Amino acid sequence: MQIPLKIVLQPGKDGAIRRFHPWVFSGAIKKIHGNAADGMHAEVFSHHDDYLGAGIYQDATIAVRILAFPPSRPERLDEAFWQKKIEKAYQLRKTIGLAESEQTNVYRLVHGEGDYLPGLIIDHYNGHLVIQAHATGIHAYIGQIANALKIVYGNDLKSITDKSRDTLPDAYWQNKVFDAEIYGKPEKVAVLEYGYKFLIDIEKGQKTGFFIDQRENRKLLAHYASGKKVLNTFCYSGGFSVYGLHAGATEMHSLDSSAKAMELTERNIELNFGNEPRHRTITQDTMQYLKRTEESYDLIILDPPAYAKHTHARHNALQGYKRLNLEAIKRIKPGGILFTFSCSQVVDMPLFRGTVLAAAIEAGRSARILHQMTQPTDHPVNIFHPEGEYLKGLVLLVE
Repeated sequence: MQIPLKIVLQPGKDGAIRRFHPWVFSGAIKKIHGNAADGMHAEVFSHHDDYLGAGIYQDATIAVRILAFPPSRPERLDEAFWQKKIEKAYQLRKTIGLAESEQTNVYRLVHGEGDYLPGLIIDHYNGHLVIQAHATGIHAYIGQIANALKIVYGNDLKSITDKSRDTLPDAYWQNKVFDAEIYGKPEKVAVLEYGYKFLIDIEKGQKTGFFIDQRENRKLLAHYASGKKVLNTFCYSGGFSVYGLHAGATEMHSLDSSAKAMELTERNIELNFGNEPRHRTITQDTMQYLKRTEESYDLIILDPPAYAKHTHARHNALQGYKRLNLEAIKRIKPGGILFTFSCSQVVDMPLFRGTVLAAAIEAGRSARILHQMTQPTDHPVNIFHPEGEYLKGLVLLVE
């Protein structure tokens, strides 16, 4: 059995882990006992030799991701350990009505820190599983994780794909990691979300293939789209467009700069509606379109990619969100609706709300907040890890 690394923290650097925050930063470490290597089982101790938790070590700014706090002290991180963790995550999805649902068979099975598995994302697409490791230490266990998934899903499992290449540090994946089919083959994957049909491109699609985290917000859109002319920007695979058309939008314009995204959107529209004359695709940069178009809309959806992934980029991100929302507000008819989102983890809701407020002031438009939105229940937020609350959104009535 591999002897765990013993990691001793600097005096006064144990406060966060005693409050059950699952990250140990390299700067907090005083000494490492043992030959440290990425993926090693590590036990963390205070300066006074108090056991604080066990996790996985890697040579990075976040040096240890904690998987077990006292009184738990796992002897080894083996297949049984991963099976227990993943089974717990599966049971939560069953409790919230997603696993084994007849209407929705696409959901997030493991949401990193929110499922006490920091650095690990697993998404479920109608029996096909996609793994994304966000830490080299976690990726070292991908074989055991895959075996645990086979046990948890049994005969319902169709495939497992490792899609970690883009989420791991360059120096690691360039030599060691390639996206790979671990089990089975995810060919054409069709899923249901609240009964709507979507085709998923696991191999070439963004993230793991679909923006699962907008499920409940797409459902909310359906309450407002009837009888409206709608613009869905950054539409990717057309999720909001499908919901809006089904709810009775009179016109739906799907906008994205990617031609591949437009093709995927058109396929999903056809899958749900056949030939749909109310739908129009626009392959163009969103900011350029909003600045140049003479169209006005009853409802606009802004769902851009993350503008900032690190705090040093936060100021520029806020300026980007302000400009985007300003141009959208200019294009909304009086009494119209704006659905606006940020998935930048370093931009919290008060900052985002203030940025949208600044855009409304500059546009000279009155606005009222009807809803404040976040990620769905299969993307749980660990209360001791508030950084996990990354998705935030507002529904505004613009006057």
